[in-house]
Amino acid sequence: MAFIRRTIIATASALALSATAVLAQTTPPAAPAAPAAAAPAEGGDAAAGERIFAQCRACHQVGPTARVGVGPPLNGLFGRKAGSFPNFNYSPAYRSLDKTWDEANFRVYIRNPREVTPGTRMVFNGLRDETQITNLIAYLKQFNAEGQRTP
Repeated sequence: MAFIRRTIIATASALALSATAVLAQTTPPAAPAAPAAAAPAEGGDAAAGERIFAQCRACHQVGPTARVGVGPPLNGLFGRKAGSFPNFNYSPAYRSLDKTWDEANFRVYIRNPREVTPGTRMVFNGLRDETQITNLIAYLKQFNAEGQRTP
């Protein structure tokens, strides 16, 4: 079982790195990062966020057909208690969290998930660009808990 888990993590890491490399080749350089308070998700570009989500897609899904994979689905993420998606085997680090996802704590988390939650199995290195984070949040906020896009 440990071998399978290591294989899945290594594969997910390789896919995430590949997606990052592809995005680096196809995405124009971003504008300088703005302070977090100056970039609310309401001003984000959900279509651009969908392109950023390509880095997450190796492990996470959204939408009406989203299923548990290497990571939990991210439908209805904001307002959900961390480590609570049914039928996902969270690491002890997540099971012990007392956090409900909101825009502010997601912004901090997605910059460096392993630093924010030591012991997580998430291998993603993080997003550093505030515009990309804002756009990703705008994209994720479209999906309710059932995976339906909301206006």
